[in-house]
Amino acid sequence: MAGNTTGNNFRVTTFGESHGPAIGAVIDGVPAGLELSEADLQADLDRRRPGQSNLTTRRAEADRAEILSGIFEGKTTGAPVAVLIRNCDQHSKDYSNLAGLFRPGHADFAWQSKFGMRDYRGGGRSSGRETASRVTAGAIAKKILRALGIEIRAYAIEVAGVAAATRDFAEIEKNPVRCADPAAAKEMEAAILAAAAEGDSVGGIVECEISGVPAGWGEPVFDKLDAELAKAMMGIGAVKGVEFGSGFAAARMRGSENNPPGHSGGISGGISNGENIVFRVAVKPTPSISKPQRTVDKDGNPAVCEIKGRHDPCIVPRIVPVIEAMAAIVLADFR
Repeated sequence: MAGNTTGNNFRVTTFGESHGPAIGAVIDGVPAGLELSEADLQADLDRRRPGQSNLTTRRAEADRAEILSGIFEGKTTGAPVAVLIRNCDQHSKDYSNLAGLFRPGHADFAWQSKFGMRDYRGGGRSSGRETASRVTAGAIAKKILRALGIEIRAYAIEVAGVAAATRDFAEIEKNPVRCADPAAAKEMEAAILAAAAEGDSVGGIVECEISGVPAGWGEPVFDKLDAELAKAMMGIGAVKGVEFGSGFAAARMRGSENNPPGHSGGISGGISNGENIVFRVAVKPTPSISKPQRTVDKDGNPAVCEIKGRHDPCIVPRIVPVIEAMAAIVLADFR
């Protein structure tokens, strides 16, 4: 199946299914001599893993990274780095009632249409669990970029219509929503718990700021830096929109308002201009909710879908490290 690999110079292939024995990634293009250990990967995996607060799924996965290749005496060799993450807490029986149904808001019907079959246990490859593999690759990319003075930081700026009014980056990892505004974070948390209590879910917006990218990265036509970052973000299953700098607000401005520095999001004509790169990502509400929903079965007959199991009432807190990882993968490919 195509579509499991991204990148040219820094090339990432992910593998595995949500309810299979393991997931993982093979990362090619990692320069030799980079000090790398499983602990370097674990910090971001812990930020993404399930069960870290009452705002996330209770699936209890430790998400321990195992490096299988590409390392000798604590340093990369230039060979592909293979990373394995074992699945330890699958409840496949929770999906038995969905074998003949298409879950609303999920990739089930589209997957069946394309391949003629699907793994109904949590969606298989289309599950958000696949993003743990990307986070391992992103952690390696981050380490490469950090040596160049490039830092990537993502954080929630809106959840369930509650918008952040301030940006204090020291607050991001101090609250379960990963919001840089502590006051808004409390309101966001309450909104998520309220939706969960009703068997429902909410979405939000994540902002990502990248510092240290020198002017001149990206190509002027088909491989624009913003285009590649947008493609990477849209490749995350829950993402429904991306904007850079002033984004859609630019459509309501005059040129004299939008032309000054700061409105471009750090990218002009597809090429970095030396400013901080800033973009925002729209994250949809989790489609797996416990409320009964209308759908169709595999024969096209109307049916009612009731999704059991353990699911996030809001994907925003756990998607933050995934967004950082995908941004790092793109930048490592451009370096």
